[in-house]
Amino acid sequence: MPLRLIFMGTPEFAVPTLRALHAAGHEIAAVYTREAKPAGRGMTLQPTPVEREARRLGASVLTPITLRTPEALQEFRAQDADAAVVVAYGMILPQVILDAPKFGCFNLHASLLPRWRGAAPIQRAIMAGDTETGAMVIKMDAGLDTGDVALADRVAITDAMTAGDLHDGLAPLGAGLMVRAMDALERGELVLTPQSSQGVTYATKIDKAEARIDWNSPARSVLRHIHGLSPFTGAWCEFDGNTRVKILRCELAEGSGSPGELLDSRLTVACKDGAVRILELQRAGKAPMKADEFSRGTPLQPGNGLR
Repeated sequence: MPLRLIFMGTPEFAVPTLRALHAAGHEIAAVYTREAKPAGRGMTLQPTPVEREARRLGASVLTPITLRTPEALQEFRAQDADAAVVVAYGMILPQVILDAPKFGCFNLHASLLPRWRGAAPIQRAIMAGDTETGAMVIKMDAGLDTGDVALADRVAITDAMTAGDLHDGLAPLGAGLMVRAMDALERGELVLTPQSSQGVTYATKIDKAEARIDWNSPARSVLRHIHGLSPFTGAWCEFDGNTRVKILRCELAEGSGSPGELLDSRLTVACKDGAVRILELQRAGKAPMKADEFSRGTPLQPGNGLR
């Protein structure tokens, strides 16, 4: 028999998993997501990507502001779920919620745990220079991403990848893992393995103060910093001391000079060790553009400084 599931998620990353579980024939008893927030020029209420998909699928949507009240627990238990699937929900689940479904709660996490527990595993993996990452399904416990592992899959991280690229690859990969995990749970064949106690790291939330580019770092560190924050929040620098731009994509390049020095008309920038060539960037309030398009509208001479 298909499982009766509660789905809990909020951003676009969670949508493929919700869609895949529904397509696999599991019953979605209810979808929990964060409440709609005002956005845009008119500040109209915008539902989360998960809410939009849930309504498209005809699923019941719940947007509690807390799960820590007796009423919230009663409503959760009333769903009579076999299990809950949690993907970037954005709210801590208290123990009574974790214990409510028959088989417990299962989380999709975008790293190879125990590396990069926490809020920003995709960004931190790139920024740290990791050569691989992956997706894992874990059975949740009261700790921060400390639960036993059900399934995992790995992907390589190249210097060309941005956080956006990796996000778009891990979302469908993780969706497939979760479907496999729930199918195995349905058959009584899901095997759980405790996480290793070695190699624990934490993916703390990205702080805006981290976004400024430090050209006084090695070129590869600069590239990974830029790609780890692309497209959000966006690593930035200033041209001519007053034009702030976000750098969205770059590549390693030949050249040397003072850190931040523009080495040629192709937007090659010197770092402490080596250089990077800017490929894509974005002015404040404007759409992203390729480097050659930016150069046509903003003539820059070799020797100019970026800071």
